[in-house]
Amino acid sequence: MKVLRFILQKEFRQIFRDKTILAMMLVVPVMQLIILPLAANFEVKNINVAYIDHDHSSYSRKLENKIASSGYFKIVSSAFSYKEGLEMIEYGTADLVLEIPPGFEKNLVREGSQKVNLSVDAINGTKASLGGSYLVSVLADFNSNLDINIKLPNGSTAAPAAKISVASANWYNPRAEYKYYMVPGILVLLLTIIGGFITALNIVREKEIGTIEQINVTPIQKWQFILGKLIPFWIVGMIVFTVGLTVMYLVYGIFPKGSLLVLYLFAAVYLVALLGLGLLISTFANTQLQAMFIAFFFMMIFMLMSGFFTSTDSMPGWARTLSNCTPVTHFIKVVRLIVLKGSGFADIKTELGYLAIFAVALNSFAIWNYRKTT
Repeated sequence: MKVLRFILQKEFRQIFRDKTILAMMLVVPVMQLIILPLAANFEVKNINVAYIDHDHSSYSRKLENKIASSGYFKIVSSAFSYKEGLEMIEYGTADLVLEIPPGFEKNLVREGSQKVNLSVDAINGTKASLGGSYLVSVLADFNSNLDINIKLPNGSTAAPAAKISVASANWYNPRAEYKYYMVPGILVLLLTIIGGFITALNIVREKEIGTIEQINVTPIQKWQFILGKLIPFWIVGMIVFTVGLTVMYLVYGIFPKGSLLVLYLFAAVYLVALLGLGLLISTFANTQLQAMFIAFFFMMIFMLMSGFFTSTDSMPGWARTLSNCTPVTHFIKVVRLIVLKGSGFADIKTELGYLAIFAVALNSFAIWNYRKTT
């Protein structure tokens, strides 16, 4: 244990000696956690609509005002023809084209129905589907509130059609704000990037400056060397996680609804798994550039397949299997469940088993792969 203590002293001295690394590990995540949730927002607003009105009636103007006042759409121009509307989509000045045909009001009053033409720019699939759905909802609400009395043959008015009213409630995110979903995931990704990249470069740096050869001739065991590299960054990672939770509360007003003790337990195990991956990469690479590229490869997979941007349930079967083979997927799920839903240990204990398996496997592989010979 005396040898391990010497390694820990060496690692902490190296960490505190390098002010740039300290800033990267502590200041940069705070700035990113403040800025990124404001930009990484998938709510679709300010959708540009080219409104083509061939009827110029009171109903068509009322529909235009309703679309403009919905809060999601902006009428960019009243084009005179459908061709002009498509040109606006081609030039990027419009996202949707809504064409109101001649006789719009007359057909609604006399025949009780009228078709309109809706064209959507689908280059951005998310914006297209949500924007189209929003506009269809506005049209449906406009249709349900039309004040049209249909005369029956005997001169009376038709009885209003029966309607089913649905009262909905948003659980765990009452105001349906996207930041409550994004901020916990961004905290996990920042912790992943900082921990993964820093440890991936750690042993490689020893190789490049030549100190690894001096360490190899000492009687230190391989597990002591890996453990000595892991513990300092584990402590730094827990500090970063604590700072992230503080920023999450002070800036966005998000405080974990579940147990902080359970949250820290999962964070501790996750960091062991993550740092083990970084150390494993470091044992394979010979230069810091190699380690950075290998780490970047895994970080991209973690970011895109962890369920951070899109739900894993919508992925193909093979992608879901690959997603479950990454520790980030399980930790993002756990953090969101504890922070937003208030899940207890009994609800997520299976995820702890997955993280523990990753931690043991990755660190064991790192110890086995580390060579004390050159």
